[in-house]
Amino acid sequence: MKYAGIDIGSRTIELVVVNDLGEITYSCQADTGFDPMAEAKRMVNQSDHNHIIATGYGRNLFEISFNAATVTEIKAHAKGARSCFPNAQTVLDIGGQDSKAISMLENGRVHKFEMNDRCAAGTGKFMEIMARSLGFDIENFGEEALRANNELKISSMCTVFAESEVTSLIARGENPQEIALGLHTSVISRVAAMINRVSRAGDIIFSGGVAKNPCMQKLLTEKLQRSVLIPENPQLIGAIGAALLAREAAQHPPERHPSL
Repeated sequence: MKYAGIDIGSRTIELVVVNDLGEITYSCQADTGFDPMAEAKRMVNQSDHNHIIATGYGRNLFEISFNAATVTEIKAHAKGARSCFPNAQTVLDIGGQDSKAISMLENGRVHKFEMNDRCAAGTGKFMEIMARSLGFDIENFGEEALRANNELKISSMCTVFAESEVTSLIARGENPQEIALGLHTSVISRVAAMINRVSRAGDIIFSGGVAKNPCMQKLLTEKLQRSVLIPENPQLIGAIGAALLAREAAQHPPERHPSL
């Protein structure tokens, strides 16, 4: 039997398939685009699986379109992160639309979580807009920030005001790399506060596309004085968790008691 998990995010969609042992046998990723359900259908049709569970921003649309089960992003990311690092009890996920800090009990169940889902500050979208404002590609934004000799403090975390502030700093002739470092520091201060509210000790699993950013990795480690663990494919963590939960649901269905 094969079990799939699909994570439909605001920027990308990831699909992972695992076997009866929980081993990954297939994975793929695509841009969400303007019609996420059409893209999700294409990905589902290209994969071989018996059961599927959806998570992420578009999971409710997927449930309606495919009559499939869904699971919250919190539960999926906790499950996926724990499968990569069995002893870690804290997860930070920075996605395109929101950021999440999750703490887990020793058995892997979610203990406490916080989400920033009401504004773009501290999300992948914020980083993308700021990189573009400075003339950097999002892929090398973190590397450019690490080249800065000094940090220029950014006073606003609102995307609109921050972009305006960045434009003003550029017009003044300030160093783009130093502005980039200031932006990274602002984001880290925000997510570090979230982490501290759910967990004060232990290693942190960093998932989501922003986890690939070397400056974010470095600043997070320095800010919290805790080890930061990066999965081999940080963007797949939600889909991995959903696939493993699909496997559990199929192998251990809830007991049904006959009517009395």
